[in-house]
Amino acid sequence: MKSTKDRILQSLLRKPRSTINDLAEAVGINPISVRHHLTNLQMEGLVEAQEERHGVGRPRLTYLLSEEGMERFPTRYLRLTSRLLAQMKESMSEPMVTKLFSQVAEGLVAEYAEQIKGMSMEERLETVKELLGEEGFTVEWEKSKDGYRIHEITCPYYQIGQAHPEVCTVDQTLISKMLAVPANKVQCILDGGTHCTYLVQPK
Repeated sequence: MKSTKDRILQSLLRKPRSTINDLAEAVGINPISVRHHLTNLQMEGLVEAQEERHGVGRPRLTYLLSEEGMERFPTRYLRLTSRLLAQMKESMSEPMVTKLFSQVAEGLVAEYAEQIKGMSMEERLETVKELLGEEGFTVEWEKSKDGYRIHEITCPYYQIGQAHPEVCTVDQTLISKMLAVPANKVQCILDGGTHCTYLVQPK
């Protein structure tokens, strides 16, 4: 049997922007209990609240699933993405596919172009760590005798990358463009490594 929390999440999946009273009716508990569960769900990052105007008077609060909350439910994004990439590779040359992935990374970097001007290498590395973190990577970096090593401990592209390794172009291009030096892959999880590692050598 589903918990009350799960039933609230399921209700928000079916009807986003529900009020506390909407949820109380859908789940079959009183509004005070709903409010308590919503507070916990917001603290867990699964639910967001938004103000909504409805006629005169004060706006009311409505609730919807966050991106993390949406990910709690089974999806077919992986299957769809694999099919799209397979179709793309059938109709386009390999260099063109790789170029498209590079352009995705360049678009992300463009958003940070002004911010990273004048930054030191280590400040840029911290920004890369933050940016990749927002894309779903867990990243650590360290200074070594031959430069800096960037370790991707977890990779959101791993499952897609097994069939379509071209997707690795995205993070490699992003690292290289953000640091303004080539990023050389010295270890790859797709080749049996424990994680992906890039070596960058400051000019």
